[in-house]
Amino acid sequence: MARAQGVAAAARAFRLRAARRPVLDLVGNWFRAGWTREVDQRRLFPWLAVAFGLGILVYFTGTRGAPTLAAPLIAAALLAATTPFLRARPLGLGLTLAGIAALLGFAAAIIRVERLAGPILARTTIASLVGTIEALDEREEGARLIVRVESFGVLGPEMRPARVRVSYRKAVALKPGDRIAATARLLPPPEAARPGGYDFGRDAYFRGIGAVGSLVGKIEVRPPAQAPDRSARLEAAIDDARNALTRRITDANGGQAGAVAAALVTGKRGLIGPETNDVLRAAGIYHVVSISGLHMVLAAGVVFWLVRALLAVVPWFALHWPIKKIAAAFAMVGVMAYCVFSGWDIAAERALIMTLVMLGAILVDRPALSMRNLALAAIIALAREPDGVLGPSFQMSFAAVAGLIACARLIGGNAFRRDGSGPLARALGWLLAAVVGTLATTLVAQMATAPFATYHFQTVQPFGLVGNALTLSLVSLAVMPAAVLGILAYPFALDQPVWWAMGLAVRGMLTISGWIAGFGHATYVVPAFGAGALTLMAAGLVMLTLPASSLRWFGLLPAVIGIGLAAHPVRHDIYVDREGAGAAIRDASGRLAILGRPPPFVLDQWLKADGDSRKAGAVAAHSATRCDRLGCTVSLADGRRIALATDKRALPEDCARADILITRRDAPPGCAAAMILDRGFLRSHGASAIRFGPEGPIITSARRPGEAAPWRVPTTEPAPTPQRATAIETSRAEPGPEDTDVPEVEPGDAAQ
Repeated sequence: MARAQGVAAAARAFRLRAARRPVLDLVGNWFRAGWTREVDQRRLFPWLAVAFGLGILVYFTGTRGAPTLAAPLIAAALLAATTPFLRARPLGLGLTLAGIAALLGFAAAIIRVERLAGPILARTTIASLVGTIEALDEREEGARLIVRVESFGVLGPEMRPARVRVSYRKAVALKPGDRIAATARLLPPPEAARPGGYDFGRDAYFRGIGAVGSLVGKIEVRPPAQAPDRSARLEAAIDDARNALTRRITDANGGQAGAVAAALVTGKRGLIGPETNDVLRAAGIYHVVSISGLHMVLAAGVVFWLVRALLAVVPWFALHWPIKKIAAAFAMVGVMAYCVFSGWDIAAERALIMTLVMLGAILVDRPALSMRNLALAAIIALAREPDGVLGPSFQMSFAAVAGLIACARLIGGNAFRRDGSGPLARALGWLLAAVVGTLATTLVAQMATAPFATYHFQTVQPFGLVGNALTLSLVSLAVMPAAVLGILAYPFALDQPVWWAMGLAVRGMLTISGWIAGFGHATYVVPAFGAGALTLMAAGLVMLTLPASSLRWFGLLPAVIGIGLAAHPVRHDIYVDREGAGAAIRDASGRLAILGRPPPFVLDQWLKADGDSRKAGAVAAHSATRCDRLGCTVSLADGRRIALATDKRALPEDCARADILITRRDAPPGCAAAMILDRGFLRSHGASAIRFGPEGPIITSARRPGEAAPWRVPTTEPAPTPQRATAIETSRAEPGPEDTDVPEVEPGDAAQ
C-alpha cells in the first residue's frame, strides 16, 4: 500500500515537472533572446557606469575606517588578469568587467577623499581672520565670501582650515582677490539635523571648506603679503567679472526680474529674494535658475545653430565643408567658456561633461543621444567627483536624461507632422508636435527624477508639469538666446537693450510662476522615507531605462516595492537636536510640538521629515510642558516622562523621575533614567530620533558611535557608558540641497 502511494506521488511529481518544463523553457528562451539583443545592440557598456557608481557607494556607506588605495587596485588588476580566459564566456566576462569597474570606483572615492584632506575647525571660535577672498556672492544685504586663510587667531597650520566661508551684512566695497583682516566667528560645518538628513559637513569637506561663519565689526583691506599665483589671479578676475555682469543685468531690469535674469547668465543667485525662490519652487521651475543641464544644452544649441546657419549662408561652405562638425566644435568651445564664466559649479561641471560627450559624438559620426554616451559622461563625472553620486544634482540630472533617451521614440511627436500637407496643416502639425513633445518630455523627466526629489527635499509640486510647459518655451526661445546675444554684445557696451528684452521674458516667467503658486496645494510636503526605498526605486529606474530589450520589465518589481516602502515611511515620535538644545515631540493631535529651544532651521528639517508643511515659527510648545529656569518636562499620555535639563542643578531630580533625559550636559554617574541622551551620547551619535514601538523606545542616530570620517571633527569624548542610551538603529546622514552656514534650502542645485 505504501509502495503504491509512493509510486503515485512520484507520478504526480513527474507530471508537475513536465507541466512546468514548458513554462521554464519559455522563460529561458525569452531571457536568452533578450540577452542576445542586449549584446547585439551593445547595451552592456552602460552597466559599467552603474558598477562604477556602486563601488563608490560601497565606500561611502559601507566602510568604517580608512581603507588603503592599494587594496582595490590590486584586486582590480587580479580580475583584469582573468579576462583573456573568459572570452568564450560572455556572462562571466561581463561580471568580471563589472567587478573591475566597481573596484575602480571604490579607488576613485579613496583618492578623492585623500586629495581633499585638510584641517576642520574643532569648535566655535571668535578670533582675528586674515586671508584672501577667492569668491564673492553679493546678497540683498552684504555678501558671502570664500576666503583662503592665512591666519586665524593662534591656530597653527595643523588646526587651521585652509578655506572658510563667511558672510557679512554691511555693504563693504570688497572684490575677489582682496586680502582682508577682520574678526570672524567660525564654527565647524554642521552635521545632519536629523538621522538620514543632509550632512552639510560632508558637503563642505568636498568643497574644500573647513569652517563657516560670519565676519563681525570692521573689515580691513590690506595689501597682499606676496604676489598671488596665476591661477588665483585668474579665478579672482573671473569671479569679479561675473559680479560686474550681474550688477549690469540687474541695473538694466531692476527688481526680482533682474536678479533672476542675472542668475540665468552668471549663476549668481544671492540677489533672488526668498519670496521669489518660493514662487519658483511652487511652480516646479526652480531648476531654471541653477546653471546646469538645461542651460548647457541651450547655450550649446544656440551656438551650434548660429554657427551652422552662418556657414550655410555661403553655398560653397555648405557643399565642401563639414559645417555640422564645425558647428559642434564651436559649440564645445562656447559651452566650456560659459561653464567657466558661470562659476564652474559642480552641477554645471557635470552638465558640461555630458554636453561635451554628446557634441563629441557628432564629431566622430555617432548618435549624440545614446545610453553609451550617457554612461561615458557618468563615468567621467564620477571619476572627477565620486561624492557626486550621493547628491541630488547628479542623481536627478542623469536620471532625467536616461528616462528621456529610453522614451525618445514615444515623445518625439512625429505623429502630428504631415510633410505632404499644405502649409497650414504642416504648421499646425509642427505646433502640436512641439506642444506634445514639451509636455511628454517634462512628464518623463519629472517621473524619472521624482524618487530623488522627494527623498532629498520632501516636497512634491503637482503643477510642475504646467509650470515647465508654460515657461520652458520662454526660456528656450527668448531667455537663453538673449543671454548668448547679450554676452556677445557686452564687450562692445551694446548689451543693455538685450538685457532689458531678456528681462521682459523673465517677468513673463515670474508672472506665470506666481499664477501657478497661487493654486491650492501647489506644494505638498511628504514624510521622509529611508535610503532603502530610494535604492529600490533607483534600481528599478536603472533596469527600466538601460536595457533595449524586454528585459527592462524586470525593473518593475524593485520599483513597485520601493514605492510601497516610500508610501509607508517610519515616523519618529521624538527628534533631538545634535547639541541637546531642544527637541520636538509628537503631541496628542499627532503633530510635532516643541520642547526647549531647538534652532529654527533644525526644527524646519524635522517638520519636513514628518510631512508637516508648517514653518518653525508656527509650532507651539507641547501642551503638557512644564518649564522653569532649570529646564522643561513633558508627561505623555502613556505615562512616559521626558525631561530636558538645561542646568546641571536639574539633573538629580530629572534622573530620578524621567524616563527619557535630554541634556547638553554630562549626566551624573548612576543616573536612573531609562534612556539618557546627554552631551557624551550626542557627541558620539549626533542628531537622534526616537520611535515608540511595541518593544519599547527605539533610537535612530545620524551616525554610528565611534565612527570616524574625514569630514567630521574627531570626538575626544569618552564612549557612552552603559547607563546612556544605546542606539538600536543607526543611519548615515545623506547629502541634500542646503548649502550655507546659516542653511537655506536650495533645491535648484538639483536641476534636472
